[in-house]
Amino acid sequence: MAPFARPRPRFDPRVFDAVVAVALLGLLALSFPGNVHPGQRPASGVAWVIALGLTAPYAVHRQHPMAATVTALAALLTWSVLHVAPYPGVCLFVLVFGVALHGTRRQAVVTYGTTVAALAVALALQPPGVAVVNDWVSTLLAASVAMLGGISLRQRRQRWASLEERAQLVERERTERERAAVAAERLRIARELHDVVAHAMSVIAVQAGVGSHVIDTDPDSARSALSAIEVTSHQALVEMRLMLGVLRDDGETADVRPAPGIEDLRALALEMRRSGLGVTLQAPAAREVLAVPARVELTAYRVVQESLTNVLKHGGPVAHVRVGVEDGQVSIEVTDDGRPPDARLAGDRTAAASEEGGGHGLVGMRERLMLYGGTLEAGPRAGGGFRVKACLPTGAETS
Repeated sequence: MAPFARPRPRFDPRVFDAVVAVALLGLLALSFPGNVHPGQRPASGVAWVIALGLTAPYAVHRQHPMAATVTALAALLTWSVLHVAPYPGVCLFVLVFGVALHGTRRQAVVTYGTTVAALAVALALQPPGVAVVNDWVSTLLAASVAMLGGISLRQRRQRWASLEERAQLVERERTERERAAVAAERLRIARELHDVVAHAMSVIAVQAGVGSHVIDTDPDSARSALSAIEVTSHQALVEMRLMLGVLRDDGETADVRPAPGIEDLRALALEMRRSGLGVTLQAPAAREVLAVPARVELTAYRVVQESLTNVLKHGGPVAHVRVGVEDGQVSIEVTDDGRPPDARLAGDRTAAASEEGGGHGLVGMRERLMLYGGTLEAGPRAGGGFRVKACLPTGAETS
């Protein structure tokens, strides 16, 4: 059950109102054999008909409050004109309470005012000695308490309903936030897995192609390619295990390492050189990177990693990487001169296989950058090769 939720009715309220009307009729009937003052007449068959007019309207006071009030007050005045004993005030008090509880404020005030006026007329019509001062005071007080009690209970129910609605709204908002957080986390994990796996598999595919091509003519080169495959696959498995460990563990015992950043680009360039891709790197000094948030550094690293992976698969043989931090943003540019026609060899097979992926690398880079307000420009260069240029705000001005 939601917080502040009040229990729902277990049966139709109209049934409850009908039961109350029958109870009021029974209570009035029990008073019929009471003392009859001088000038009053005992209850007869007519009294039973009038009693129905006094009590039955309560059964429909929710649907027709004004009609119920008029009917009951007409029966009250008839009862008083005929001087039937006893005085039936309780039925009217209950009706005032019901209209104040279930009707509008205006209906409650109108019912209260007309009822008090009718009760005053009814008391004035009583035979001498029947209605004393205490009867006038108690009648006015009872009617007032009935109206105030009904209004108070109605306002309390409205507050409960408002609290319940607010709690449901908060619950819906919390659920939507959780769903959005889960979706964002899934997207982040998908990006990380893509970057890790795509980079590793691209290096492995290129090295496997090279090794297969030269295994008979140049065993040393083939051995170097196999060594690069071993190192790359091991690093990819380590990163994937770390990621899965964080997902499976509660965070206390998982082996969590810092996410790669701009300073790790030198190690990335070295790894790509071992894979056969020439890399020139211009990166900022460590002091220039201090003001860059970790999430921005990770995004910059992944953009460079994905760009170098694409050069390894499609371009080459040399990639030029320039990374700068100035004016509150990180600028990234990765270019290559294109693969010479006479140097494709097994790389052609690797590029053809990689095209089946549908270009998810550029899409992933663009999504990463857009997440932090960055931009991406990617396309062929005049004269051959490819160029990737990205700008990523750091969120703080750098000196």
